[in-house]
Amino acid sequence: MKHLYASTAAGLMALGLASLALAADLSPEEQIETRQAGYAFMAWNMGKIKANLEGEYNADQVRAAANVVAAIANSGMGALYGPGTDKNVGAVKTRAKPELFQNLEDVGKLARDLGTAANALAAAAATGEANAVKSAFADVGAACKACHQKYRAD
Repeated sequence: MKHLYASTAAGLMALGLASLALAADLSPEEQIETRQAGYAFMAWNMGKIKANLEGEYNADQVRAAANVVAAIANSGMGALYGPGTDKNVGAVKTRAKPELFQNLEDVGKLARDLGTAANALAAAAATGEANAVKSAFADVGAACKACHQKYRAD
């Protein structure tokens, strides 16, 4: 189990560094599209977990989805909020409020909170215990909501 956590941590670190390098080469439009794709994939995996919690629980599906959520939450998505991504660019629309770009310290804290909650979800999913996942899932949802309420336009 220790090996699994160590390899997961190393993978997340590599993913974060790769995200920073990749973001530097992306246009503002590509940054917006990439972050939206990441959040959409995270939401899809959260939906998979929710469906398992509300229906027949499949620990393997939940574990896989929770690992994806943790990977995205810890991937360095903040690098995709570069200059020029605070507004719509051409046909690419963003729901990020201008306040997000003016409160980077708060946004960073919210992002760290999401990472912490997502890591706890992955750890709970690794146990296979639905009740542990249910509690951790709620915490991830609350972390998402905390940022959305402040910094995402409807």
